[in-house]
Amino acid sequence: MSIIKTIPFGIAATLIIACGDSSSGVSLQESALQGDESAVEILSGATTDNPDAKQTGTNSPASAQSGAQSGEKTPATDPASSGSLPADPAQKPGSSATATSTDPGPTSSPSQTTPTVQPGDSSDDNEEDDNVSLDGTETTLTFSGTDVTIANDNGCLEKAAGVVTVKCSGNYYLTGSATDFQVIVNTAATDTGKVDLFLNGVSLKSSDAPIYVQNAEKAELHLVKGTTNSIEDGATRSKTYTVNGKADTTKAAIYGKDDLSIKGSGSLTVKANYNNGIHTSNDLKIKKSTGTLNVTAANCGLKGKASLTINGGNITVNASKGDGIKSDEDDAAALVQGKGNVKIAGGNITITAGFDGISANNTVLITKGETTEEPTIKITAGGGQTCLGNSTGGGQGGRPGGGMGFGMEGNSCSPDSSMKGFKADSSIVIEAGKIDINSRDDGIHSDGSLTITGGFATVKSDDDGIHAEQTLAIKGGTVEVTMAYEGMEAAYMNFEGGVTSVVTTDDAWNAAGANASSSTGGNNGGRAGPGFGGGGFGGSDGSKIKITGGFHYLYVGTGDTDGMDSNGDIDMTGGVVVIECRMNGGMGGMVDSNGDTQISGGKMLGFGTNNSEEGTQYSVSFTDDKYYGTSEIAFKPSFSGNKMVSNVGQPTAVNSVDGMQKQCFGSSTTNCVYYK
Repeated sequence: MSIIKTIPFGIAATLIIACGDSSSGVSLQESALQGDESAVEILSGATTDNPDAKQTGTNSPASAQSGAQSGEKTPATDPASSGSLPADPAQKPGSSATATSTDPGPTSSPSQTTPTVQPGDSSDDNEEDDNVSLDGTETTLTFSGTDVTIANDNGCLEKAAGVVTVKCSGNYYLTGSATDFQVIVNTAATDTGKVDLFLNGVSLKSSDAPIYVQNAEKAELHLVKGTTNSIEDGATRSKTYTVNGKADTTKAAIYGKDDLSIKGSGSLTVKANYNNGIHTSNDLKIKKSTGTLNVTAANCGLKGKASLTINGGNITVNASKGDGIKSDEDDAAALVQGKGNVKIAGGNITITAGFDGISANNTVLITKGETTEEPTIKITAGGGQTCLGNSTGGGQGGRPGGGMGFGMEGNSCSPDSSMKGFKADSSIVIEAGKIDINSRDDGIHSDGSLTITGGFATVKSDDDGIHAEQTLAIKGGTVEVTMAYEGMEAAYMNFEGGVTSVVTTDDAWNAAGANASSSTGGNNGGRAGPGFGGGGFGGSDGSKIKITGGFHYLYVGTGDTDGMDSNGDIDMTGGVVVIECRMNGGMGGMVDSNGDTQISGGKMLGFGTNNSEEGTQYSVSFTDDKYYGTSEIAFKPSFSGNKMVSNVGQPTAVNSVDGMQKQCFGSSTTNCVYYK
């Protein structure tokens, strides 16, 4: 079980995209969407492998509130640490909702004066697909144009002009086609049951939100096996509702003020012409389903303000002017309690977003559920990587062929708005999954810590491939950055395992930004012997690269570039590192640090065209058609040069790699290192 200890950060301001919450900035349509969601109490959500567990943080609510007000970021603790989780004391608010409109409002006409409550699904957290067998006794709503026919009325339905309101928990089957009709769920505060809406071949269109959950302990949409369903809202809003004494305007095609979950093996297409596709003010959960969910939204695709969990399903999100998947809880106390999280533990997910692909105000967790396959996630954010030079030659693995250069002064490709693949304010943890990110901005970005222990991530970016403001920890899995300005960047970079490869136009690894007092290094880039302790040019900022395990390939193009660059220290005691640095000007080269450099273990082999600031350097002419190294490590470079770095003795041409172990980088079958 993975338990994430999170510390919230201040809510970063956005330019125009807020996905419909008044607390998160203003979108292009947001002035018409403002509703006071602070009055809605946050209910429990599933943000760990145990769906009944809650998460806790280490910051005090006071400090989190200060960050939320100032917009400043606070360092995060290790996201891999675990602890006990508190119970959620929140209670459901009282139920009271009315609507006003510039159009004629609905007229109240209860179908029965003495409603009887039909029990909902007793297994609220059941993840399995529904096995629906109809016997004709179900409460069924059959839509036709602007009307609905109710069969087997359970006394809990209130029909009015263009709207039907579900007043009690129970099972309700929706079928037929509506051109302008709305389903509202509004149960009493004393009703602790679940409202189950079975979408049984229904097409709902409405000038407002076709499905609007105002009050319910829990509500669930069931995509009935073998059925095709669709939801589409209008491009404007004319109604203002009063929910629990507060004004509210629906902000999505499927909009909920309380918890909402989706399951089933049928299909659902959502077209949101006004703002978001599916949006809840509390917890949004897509269960371990085999169904299909297609969402096209004017703004954000899927949003669970308090939390968003995906355990399965085939999901496609197209949010051309917003974020794809989002949780943007901004209440300080709720963030400390573990809200504002996105958790993906299954499913096949494809996201095309104008801005961020997946965004969380707290934590993003990609993992494998206890009974689900690993998730597959494909993201194109901000139009994808289009500015930096694309790699040619090299085939698989994204390694450029000989003669390829990427000289740049600064990164003019970085966009003004956030267009990241993954973005989290507190931490990102990747434990499993197959991830493919093509982003205009950073591929994977955490304002706190970023930990990778498993999975296979491929990243292509016009800015950083992998970025953490604080600590980046690679403990397992495979990370392949096929193109980026800088491959991996963080204040503290710990490589304990896994297989990584980066192809960049600037630094491959860059440790920078640590909040430490400046200290001077040893010499001005002088070369030291084996087990050496060197010093970079300039003063250390306290940042550090630490390598204790794993296999790592670093490629940088021509220009003033560095392979492994630390504004502080470098410490290598294990692992295998291969560096290709085509620097043709400036200082740094294959290995560069502003502090102490200690390489006392592992195996490092570097290929360059210029002197390296750090490392034991040798004058060895090499070409791209032979292996070079020692009896302990060998690699075939992709270009020709005359400088090499090695910590395992004098490198030379290697005639045979027979008898050596082989480790390939990323998806390549040819870009491989041989070692003993």
